[in-house]
Amino acid sequence: MLEQDVTPLAWKIELLLMDVDGVLTDGTLLYLPLADGRVVETKTFHATDGAAIGIARRAGIKTGIISGRASPAVAPRAEELKMDFLYQGLGRAKLPAFEEILGKTGIVAGRVCYVGDDIQDLPILTRVGFPVAVPNACSEVLTRAAYVTRAHGGRGAIREVIELILRAQGKWEATMSEFLS
Repeated sequence: MLEQDVTPLAWKIELLLMDVDGVLTDGTLLYLPLADGRVVETKTFHATDGAAIGIARRAGIKTGIISGRASPAVAPRAEELKMDFLYQGLGRAKLPAFEEILGKTGIVAGRVCYVGDDIQDLPILTRVGFPVAVPNACSEVLTRAAYVTRAHGGRGAIREVIELILRAQGKWEATMSEFLS
């Protein structure tokens, strides 16, 4: 895929939505057996992605998760990051959640960035103004993305997207001044 200037797509973003497994995490599913025979799922989240989600929020960008799988680890992370939306356990039916979010916010699809990695993300990726894939995404997603992150899912990809959006909007330097003063 040839790299193109995505500034015209990124400058208008008001809402950043993302998948979880393979995007906000590296996609690994860890199941830990407990002594009582139960099994719990764990996930690892990259700290820079979390910090960037906070930066996006303070810069006026709404954020949210739309995930096909349900995981008890996701809700506390979304709450900790003060994300605006959390939809999980949707299976392949992610589009109704996307449409509900648009209805709640009044934001049009052209002002939304969605970051995905697999075919269940395609219905949303083909509708948003700024479709983004991680480099570990399937080929069907990679060919439909306007931008492919350099960082892999769960390894700072969301941080990269947020910086790109805020730089395109001319908000990055002001955001950084919060940390430099």
